[in-house]
Amino acid sequence: MKYSYYPGCSLHASASDYDESVKEVCKVLGIELEEVEDWNCCGATAASSTDRLVSLSLPARNLARSEEQGLDMTVPCNSCYVAHKNVNQTYDKKPDLRGKVDEVLEAADLSYSGEVKVKHLLDVLVNDYGLDQIICQVLEELEGVKAVPYYGCQIVRPDHSFDDPEMPTTLDELLEGLGVEVKDFNMKTKCCGGALMTTKKEMALELNYFLLKAAVDTGAEMMVVTCPLCQMNLDAFQDEINQKYGTNFEMPIVYFTQLLGLALGIEPDDLGLEKCIVQPTELIQKYAGVR
Repeated sequence: MKYSYYPGCSLHASASDYDESVKEVCKVLGIELEEVEDWNCCGATAASSTDRLVSLSLPARNLARSEEQGLDMTVPCNSCYVAHKNVNQTYDKKPDLRGKVDEVLEAADLSYSGEVKVKHLLDVLVNDYGLDQIICQVLEELEGVKAVPYYGCQIVRPDHSFDDPEMPTTLDELLEGLGVEVKDFNMKTKCCGGALMTTKKEMALELNYFLLKAAVDTGAEMMVVTCPLCQMNLDAFQDEINQKYGTNFEMPIVYFTQLLGLALGIEPDDLGLEKCIVQPTELIQKYAGVR
């Protein structure tokens, strides 16, 4: 099983721990990742709010590179996933706009057919590789871990993605398969504010306060995420949220690949867990040295 791998800007910088855990997990499972050659920033949500053509041309270039590799693409970042999926939808449904993107690519001596499948890594693991196949390789069930799955608002978009946009269950099922006690979380697809933390901070802090409070109220001990921006907002600004709202949240925010890695017997240090600002100390201590 082989995919072209688009890490995106965050995973090569602030979310390098996510990148580490993705690669370690895929190595153990035998999933081959071939990084897209000479990839560029996809523009994420920022580009789409300023220039529609730019927001499509940036990820289209990556898809053209992926097509040259002869591989479908897997993307771990929710924003990057949506950006690349939107290109395919545009190519399928908007021929006039497709023509303009083609002109941009042609100027760079590239072309794209619109045929590269774009899959979030969660989709690849649970649906392509198979949940049963993963469970067969679990060395350490994560019994006693109480968590809420937080999908964020982008992984379920655009329409016709791999899960129900209103009530997704893929991450729930994966965590349950690893032995995690998954708590019901009715805010699993609510927005964390994304880049609003840099432009409308008070609003973003409030959004993340509500998410953390709802998670704590379920009895969960951690939130499990699929997106680097969600992770940063919920983790890095937790202390500031506590100061603003008089709370005492100490909720570790971990990537789903980090928990999967622990269950597969990968050392916590190899999964980047020590880079969390709110440290999952008990988790690290419990699963260090299991292999």
